[in-house]
Amino acid sequence: MATTDRHSATLALAHALSAAERGLPVIPLSPTKLPALPSPHRRDPQPVLCRGECGLPGHGVYDATTDPAGVRALFAAAPWATGYGIACGRPPHHLIGIDLDTKNAATGGTDSVAALQQLALQHLFTVPETVTVLTPSGGRHLWLTGPPDVVVPNSASRLAPGIDVRGSGGYLVGPGSVSAHGAYRLAPGTADLPPAPCPRALLRLIAPPARPQPHDPTPSYAADQVPRGEGLIQFVRAAHEGQRNTRLFWAACRAYENGIGDALADALTEAAVRAGLTEREARATIASAARLNAGRRE
Repeated sequence: MATTDRHSATLALAHALSAAERGLPVIPLSPTKLPALPSPHRRDPQPVLCRGECGLPGHGVYDATTDPAGVRALFAAAPWATGYGIACGRPPHHLIGIDLDTKNAATGGTDSVAALQQLALQHLFTVPETVTVLTPSGGRHLWLTGPPDVVVPNSASRLAPGIDVRGSGGYLVGPGSVSAHGAYRLAPGTADLPPAPCPRALLRLIAPPARPQPHDPTPSYAADQVPRGEGLIQFVRAAHEGQRNTRLFWAACRAYENGIGDALADALTEAAVRAGLTEREARATIASAARLNAGRRE
């Protein structure tokens, strides 16, 4: 092994152990960004559906572990590894990766960062500050966390061109990895950030809909309407100082325009209080939106 490769392999193991200490399950990756260990079933005459039940390494993301001894054993079996992958969807973080491609954005090509911002405006969520990994091609990976009871599938350009999602059964190339095209590194200012929770509105876009629950014959107007206004609630909750009242008034106006203002009043008030307004301020702003909408109807 060349000195450069040996150095990259040593660094990859060190970074992988550091990630495992933070509860992130890892596997060794080759310079091609693929799992470094070949399948133990590759020479079997018939395809074998095994996710590690055989006890042998070589099952890709299903080998991922946070155990330091296990990490060292995987890298010892793959001394050519120059990077590491972090399994998504696994406890305790239930990591979700948003892979943003920015190829040729300056000349009219894919600009998935702008596409994500457009989705945020359209669906009323804020892209949170979170761990961000810069890729050798100029793209970036955003790390988000999901709820333990939601399985997020992997997808490619389903949200928008150039936006891939890494979920259950997928992995992200960890910062400090070196591929054939260059190094992956943390974006400045994000190294000390924890992975941020995935906004609910974004989660609904990337996760399959929940199975329908048994019908409740007892009608509840407010309970039925809150899911329709969840984006408005999240929009208010994400407000920063200087924009709380404006966001609340805008959201309340949209709610009343759609006939769900009264149903969402309590939820919008709670979101505004979480954002930093007093309950009295929030109630007064919502009442102003209600009066404005009533005047438009007269």
